[in-house]
Amino acid sequence: MHKLIFDLALVMISASIMTLIFKKLKQPLVLGYIVAGFLTSPHMPYTPTVSDMTDVQTWAELGVIFLLFALGLDFSFKKIVKLGSTPIIAACTVILCMITIGFMVGSLFGWPRMDCIFLGGMLAMSSTTIIYKAFDDMGLRQKYFAGLVLSVLILEDILAIVLMVMLSTLAVSKNFEGSDMLFSIMKLIFFLVLWFVVGIYLIPLFLRKCKKLMSNETLLIVSLGLCFGMVVLAHKAGFSPAFGAFVMGSILAETVEAEKIEHLISPVKDLFGAVFFVSVGMMISPGMIVQYIWPIIGITIAILVGQTLFGTGGFILAGQPLKTAMQCGFSLTQIGEFAFIIASLGVSLKVTSDFLYPIVIAVSVITTFLTPYMIRLSSPAYELASKSLPKKFLSMIDHYSSGSQTVNHENRWKSLLTAITRMTIVYTILSIAVIAIFLNFISPLLAKWLPPFWMKGLSMVLIILLISPFLRAIVMKKNRSDDFLALWHDSRYNRAPLLVTILLRLLVAVAFVSYVIAHFYRTSASLLISIALGLVILMLVSKRLKKHSIQLERTFKLNLRFRDMQAEYLGTQKPQYAVRLLSRDLHLSDFIIPADCSWAGQTLRTLNLGKEYGIHIASIIRGSHRINIPDGDASLYPDDKIQVIGTDEQLSHFAEVVEQSVVLAEDKEVECREMILRQFVITDDSIFIGKTISESGIRNYFKCLVVGVERSENSLCIPDPDMPFEAGDVVWVVGENCNIHNLLEQKAEETSV
Repeated sequence: MHKLIFDLALVMISASIMTLIFKKLKQPLVLGYIVAGFLTSPHMPYTPTVSDMTDVQTWAELGVIFLLFALGLDFSFKKIVKLGSTPIIAACTVILCMITIGFMVGSLFGWPRMDCIFLGGMLAMSSTTIIYKAFDDMGLRQKYFAGLVLSVLILEDILAIVLMVMLSTLAVSKNFEGSDMLFSIMKLIFFLVLWFVVGIYLIPLFLRKCKKLMSNETLLIVSLGLCFGMVVLAHKAGFSPAFGAFVMGSILAETVEAEKIEHLISPVKDLFGAVFFVSVGMMISPGMIVQYIWPIIGITIAILVGQTLFGTGGFILAGQPLKTAMQCGFSLTQIGEFAFIIASLGVSLKVTSDFLYPIVIAVSVITTFLTPYMIRLSSPAYELASKSLPKKFLSMIDHYSSGSQTVNHENRWKSLLTAITRMTIVYTILSIAVIAIFLNFISPLLAKWLPPFWMKGLSMVLIILLISPFLRAIVMKKNRSDDFLALWHDSRYNRAPLLVTILLRLLVAVAFVSYVIAHFYRTSASLLISIALGLVILMLVSKRLKKHSIQLERTFKLNLRFRDMQAEYLGTQKPQYAVRLLSRDLHLSDFIIPADCSWAGQTLRTLNLGKEYGIHIASIIRGSHRINIPDGDASLYPDDKIQVIGTDEQLSHFAEVVEQSVVLAEDKEVECREMILRQFVITDDSIFIGKTISESGIRNYFKCLVVGVERSENSLCIPDPDMPFEAGDVVWVVGENCNIHNLLEQKAEETSV
């Protein structure tokens, strides 16, 4: 047997035993995996040990890839926009302060500079898995502060990816100059925007075109192919493989297949994720833990105190009351999976010391066990703080938190300039990417087949044609937007700055065209700019290019919003207008028509719900079909979902009415509705003689069903509806108890007569 199979069997058996034990103890499974790793590691001589750590580490790297891919599937860039400013301010405050604390603690122990930097990164990231489970076990998931904490964790996850890229850059270059760091950040932003925009444009289209071919098996294979393709691409671009997996997951998160992919990928993620956490446990060295017991205690205290103080301060800075801020801060006092990933990154890059990994694991185990107690401690701590802190200070916090909740509307200039800047950056990145790909790959290929003159001319023309939709969008987009037109008509002093925004964007487009021409042909600057300006003007006046540019943007926006649109259509997500109704003291609620509802089959006009209860039915959702603004002729059926608009009082009353509309069957009705099978004989004087089944009235009058007829020596057979009854026929009928009784009574009267 190959040693890899032996090692995998040992890892899986130990992990399964530990997960069962920790599940019974109601502890996080991550801790069970770590214990399993320790028991199968070379540091534990009393149990079987893996024979080759290299193979296990390879599987562990796959575990990181799948963990980050699954995390990306649960992440959405639109979520960040919807979170608001509170989680952003709190997350940035906590991360920056904890990185500083980690660096200072490492420096106090005299550790190397790179160890201190990586330690700061590990301490900055709280554990999403552990906090989520703690909230679940303690029944706090629906609390307001729990929602804020989970929002911060979403931001911490994406910022952890950015931090990993920056740490990788520092580790490779071993240079702390600001220019190198700025270049790394700009490179990260460039590729992130490029991959996201191109991915959102192409991948949803590809999945929709191949939808009929996508069984569960093919969808899983295609998703994993896209994941590993992006992993390789990220590695080629100088980023970590985990970053590529996260990016592809976040792209697929915007598709309608996201939930299905997440479900399919879950077993694969659980398998390789378990191997990763087991490999983390293998790094635990009891001797090293004893040797570094004081750093472990010091780092644990730094996390508990630092996250409590800076977490609370971050949420106060974000405008939350003191009680909510303290509940949030006390909930963040642990480190988990991202600390392990950052630690393994330092080990793989060979820039951190051997002792750092076991120390971080030990600290994670301690803080994980303390998490529920820290969450419970927040309430008594608030009571103590409210009594101990000066009244003036508490009043200032209350005033600040209440004042920060007001909505500040952006002025038109800020809105317009933000939109123009965002749009210009995106299209500039796309243009740079097209030019770079063409010059590095396609032009050298054309040079093998064409003479230099024709190769240069063809390459130049193709590049300009490919980037022309982007250049046109840079110059023309937002020039007829509501903000632009309002500013133009509002004051004549606004017109010169508005024209400057157009002129600057025009210069960007001319610069791109000039660069492409100058790359292939040498000419004077004046002629070069004149030709470039002429080509840009042709782009601006071209109706065909305008149509193509608009179509590209519409497709992108449709792909970006299609998952939300489908969720709204199927009723799994509230429509956007529901949020605006809240400001008018109106709400939109969903109600399911029960199967036994007395309304089933009736029209809205007959029910007259609007006049009776003061509510409005906005939509009826029936399976995968949606009826918006239904008229009076629309009927309600069992299991229909109706979306109703009304005030709190109206909707509460309507909910009671829906419950009261359920009609339960009485005992007598249940008995009468029982279906039974009986038989009777057609006598010579029967009223059914010579009549067919359809003429006999057995079905229409007696409400019974003839299921078979026995005639002479023949066996029971299914009768022909047009076959007349004959004397001696044995008729088998099925019907309700009472109807069968009426039919047999009729036969009894015939016999007595």
